[in-house]
Amino acid sequence: MSAINAFLLGAVATGSLTAALFFLRFWRLTHDRFFLLFSIAFAIDAADRAALVSIAFSSEHEPLFYLIRLLVYTLILIAIIDKNRANRRDR
Repeated sequence: MSAINAFLLGAVATGSLTAALFFLRFWRLTHDRFFLLFSIAFAIDAADRAALVSIAFSSEHEPLFYLIRLLVYTLILIAIIDKNRANRRDR
């Protein structure tokens, strides 16, 4: 892996960790499940990107990394669907 790719993956991991902490802060204030699921999703994404940089001989095209990203995007989708269903029930 080139140095620029490692740098960019580190930047994305840092951004994802920042987003996770941001959503965790709002979850602590509101106890809304939406923020908790987003926080978990971004924390998993940050760990995935950090693992991709730190594991030797890793490739971004390995199926494990795609499965982890699928989990992240599924959690985000579940959070959005859950939030919209909760709004319908409140009406």
